[in-house]
Amino acid sequence: EASVMGFAKNDSVKTDNALKDFFSPEFRNRLSAVVEFNHLDLDVIVKIVDREIEKLNEQMASKNITIKLSKKAGEYIAQEGYSDLYGAREIARVINEKIKEPLTDEILFGKLKNGGSVKVTYKKEKLDFVFDI
Repeated sequence: EASVMGFAKNDSVKTDNALKDFFSPEFRNRLSAVVEFNHLDLDVIVKIVDREIEKLNEQMASKNITIKLSKKAGEYIAQEGYSDLYGAREIARVINEKIKEPLTDEILFGKLKNGGSVKVTYKKEKLDFVFDI
């Protein structure tokens, strides 16, 4: 059997054996396909982070607020929000904890009260906010 979509024959055999060990023949017979996924690389995860920041900017547009991430900040959020076990599911939570929550007071009462932009950078192992009002 040839390699399929970048998966080595050995991986395919391991998957087949795992399916046989775990599922009954009746259930396996109902499956139309088995799809295997690789872990995401950092570039793909950063693109997911960028998309989540785009969504956040759409939410902030009515307040005339824009949020920009430096490359290092995006990579930091990607690393914090991704795990091999759960994938990229935690990225939104990390953005909420590390960006949205710290900016809340600035949006309500501080530097972003009347709009503006904020550049999120990564310095000294933490996120840093630079405001342009």
